[in-house]
Amino acid sequence: MPSFFPCKKLQKLHLIQRQEIWTLTLKGWGLTLLFILTTTLVFGLNLYSFLAVNNPIQADALVIEGWMPDYALKLALVEFKKGSYQKIITTGVPLQKGYYLAEYKDFANLTAATFIKLGLDETQVIAVPASPTLRHRTEATVIVLQEWLQTTELNIKSINLYSLGPHARRSWITFRKYLHPEIQVGIISIKSEDYNANQWWRSSEGFRSVISELIAYIYTILFNILSEFKKL
Repeated sequence: MPSFFPCKKLQKLHLIQRQEIWTLTLKGWGLTLLFILTTTLVFGLNLYSFLAVNNPIQADALVIEGWMPDYALKLALVEFKKGSYQKIITTGVPLQKGYYLAEYKDFANLTAATFIKLGLDETQVIAVPASPTLRHRTEATVIVLQEWLQTTELNIKSINLYSLGPHARRSWITFRKYLHPEIQVGIISIKSEDYNANQWWRSSEGFRSVISELIAYIYTILFNILSEFKKL
């Protein structure tokens, strides 16, 4: 039976060639699978600690991401009192739920009012709200903060950013992008009470939070690289 493909003719025309291909043996596939599983396990066990980075510095102000829950604000107040901060600065975009009913229309002012309710002197907290935005909310808040820092009479040259869990590294990158080197930026991450940080993959909330922040972190890195490329 003639071959469907005229191999010899194609060889004469130098369009195809025969070559030797190396393939994995059963043992090779087993070792490869073991390596992949081990790498995945190590990556998974260290993923939360990588995203929930902690690198505080001696800072003039403590900057609070206003969207965080109340228990995080209580811990932030403890951090403020034990540190040598001049001010607490709250950031945030407009509320996405209850805007028309709420006394405070954005997370920055809502969080500032919460601190005052918790006993902080109103002269020690400053709200720096951002405008409404559908994308890049963290970026929007830090741009407004940058403008405020450039015009304020307060001599703030360093801040510690206070964030929640795996969101911390992405926020830290964004804040450093706009504030560094004029303003030194440290980061403090607290654990979420919604899941066990050491076994985040065992709950839907933990898995959703960590994986979504990993994707957002990768997106932020790629977005920053693209932005720098466009400047060239």
